[in-house]
Amino acid sequence: MSTTGGSGSPDTHREFASSLQEPPVTSEPSANTLPRGHAEARTGPAWMVLALACACQFMVILDSSIVNVALPSVDRDLGFTTAGPAWVVNGYLLAFGGFMLLGGRAADLFGHRRTLTAGLSLFSVASLVAGLATTAEVLVAARVAQGMGAALLAPATLAVINTVFTEGRERARAFGAWSAAGGVGGLVGAVAGGALTTGLSWRWVFLINVPIGAILIATAMMSLSGTRTGRREPLDLTGAVTGTAGLAALIYGVMRSTDHGWTSPPVVGPLMAGLLLLAVFTVVEARFATRPMTPLRLFRIRGVAVGSGMLLLFGGIAIAMWYFTSLFLQNVLGYDALETGLGQTPAAVTFMAIARWAAALLPRTGVRLLLQVGGGCFLAGFGWLSQAHAGSGYLTGVLGPTLLIAVGIGLTFPTLMAATTADVPENDAGTIGGMAQTANQVGGSIGLAVLATIAGTATRTETGGTSPADALAVGYDRVFLVAAGLGLAIALAALLLPRHRRG
Repeated sequence: MSTTGGSGSPDTHREFASSLQEPPVTSEPSANTLPRGHAEARTGPAWMVLALACACQFMVILDSSIVNVALPSVDRDLGFTTAGPAWVVNGYLLAFGGFMLLGGRAADLFGHRRTLTAGLSLFSVASLVAGLATTAEVLVAARVAQGMGAALLAPATLAVINTVFTEGRERARAFGAWSAAGGVGGLVGAVAGGALTTGLSWRWVFLINVPIGAILIATAMMSLSGTRTGRREPLDLTGAVTGTAGLAALIYGVMRSTDHGWTSPPVVGPLMAGLLLLAVFTVVEARFATRPMTPLRLFRIRGVAVGSGMLLLFGGIAIAMWYFTSLFLQNVLGYDALETGLGQTPAAVTFMAIARWAAALLPRTGVRLLLQVGGGCFLAGFGWLSQAHAGSGYLTGVLGPTLLIAVGIGLTFPTLMAATTADVPENDAGTIGGMAQTANQVGGSIGLAVLATIAGTATRTETGGTSPADALAVGYDRVFLVAAGLGLAIALAALLLPRHRRG
């Protein structure tokens, strides 16, 4: 499930660019004015551009969660090996996270409309192949292709908003809507997956993307400009290969840790390979690349450097909220999958409402205050949730703290995207969008693996002296305490962000 919100099942592996940091204090020209040499990013009305970006974000997040409920039916029809069904989810997430940096750079080099429509086309064709798949291998390959399409698509939606909506207040509203769309996608995914699988077939979980994708491609052609008058730069092929392979290997190693020990060869091998490739990538970008895929100069912008680190932390918080509360409801309180989805719905709705409200507050408060309040909500909410046990009632043991955490997510996620993408040049909008979403995705992957290890270790220490539900509750409570600490870290790190916007 996405880190932006929604409800999920135990099989879920996880789930505002704005230049505003504080109220403006100067009257200098905006740094976000389109530079000479670039065409206007929009040809259609602003509402159509925003609707397109939100719909694309909705579809990307929807597809990361809608498949989970259908996995048992997929397994029965296609005959996976024991660990095979997990790769219907993992294949998508691995490609999505691994190719995000490349997708962001492609948006800057080849144009936002071209990259967005290419991502939509690949995503839609891969969805068609997945829906018609007759073997497990074809389905997993199609899911990998879907993830690659999403990796082109997601940074392009951020870049479109970052360049089309240049006035501070309207940009804040646009990114609030974009964030809420991700929450709707996560929420609808679990419900729609069950409805389509039960009423039609698991194949419609994938086939539904085909007509939606066709509509979005047509909308993109009508609403976005297709020209860029600046000089076309060559793609940094060495950086693209080492960066993409490094991220994919790192994420793959982390994913394997849920089935193998952290010191086992299936985990250590990919992790070491990923870190080595990322080290080579950094050297290439810093010393050898004429036109680097990820210009390291961007990290001299304090908001980019600090915001990216905070997004890594936030990935762990979102996993603790959506994934581990789902496990708590089912494994400790005994809820079934439908009851769990309904139990998480109030928090998902709260997140979506607060994300829109944060958009209205951001121009007046700046990012620091919203992030500190959000971090405080995490500290209090997860601290409260860590007291839950097998005898806790839903209202006071789960609903109350998750609503408080959802307020924190609604304040924090869109505001973090604002902080990370502030003051970035327009021709780097896609690159920074890919960087921000990569940080969030990698943070979620690492967070899931680390928190699962913490929960498992704590549960094993309790086994034998208590009931299985109580032992599991101890493990989940330990996760919630760690998440509370991450919330405190986010509140403190907010002090490192720039106080005022530039421009």
